[in-house]
Amino acid sequence: MRKTIVAGNWKMNASKESVDSLIKDILSGMHEVSSDVIVCAPFPYLSQVEALISNSNLMLGAQNLNVNSKGAFTGEVSANMIKDFGAQHVIVGHSERRSLYGESSAIVAEKTKASIDAGLTPILCVGESLEDRESGDTEIVVAEQLNAVISLLGIEAFNGIIVAYEPVWAIGTGLTATPEQAQSVHLFIRNLLAASDESIAKNTSILYGGSMNASNAADLISCPDIDGGLIGGAALKAADFLQICKAG
Repeated sequence: MRKTIVAGNWKMNASKESVDSLIKDILSGMHEVSSDVIVCAPFPYLSQVEALISNSNLMLGAQNLNVNSKGAFTGEVSANMIKDFGAQHVIVGHSERRSLYGESSAIVAEKTKASIDAGLTPILCVGESLEDRESGDTEIVVAEQLNAVISLLGIEAFNGIIVAYEPVWAIGTGLTATPEQAQSVHLFIRNLLAASDESIAKNTSILYGGSMNASNAADLISCPDIDGGLIGGAALKAADFLQICKAG
């Protein structure tokens, strides 16, 4: 049985004061949550969050990484640095990294490998643009993104990968895929993995990452192949985030 996972992606939103308040408010409601909960903080705040969540059941994640383990890469952060601050997870291939920073599926696959090699669990994001969806290319795009990882690492790597499906057209737009639309793509992802290994496909957690919020989380998570959410804006509001966490 796959456990519900809720990961909050704070993106580039934080201050010392807001992090302290948000984490304390989330922790105050965690006794009512049975889902696994991850908070993915910006790099400068990993140490602060690490200290605040010690001895709690909250887990820490980062939002990106460099494929290299060390070296002359000014401004970059490696998987080992992330792990050094107690993080267990890292987001790879978020749609904003792909669209704004030109990360190809090959680069995302390399970042996935770097994560796993360092002992981190990657939250591997896949998803289509509005243009892709309107052209009927959703499955082609998602398959290409997943197959890049399978080609580099093999299907066995998905024993240690969380997949997040992000319909790009539903991120930050107020639009949300219907539960039926989301479930359809989640099932496609699971079937694609099952073509290589049915057991791994059955046990891989697939999160929905398209503007899940407190009002739609329960309907989405109740779908058979939706195992939780990768949460953006709602992750910055403790009450909303906790309500999503309780939906599982």
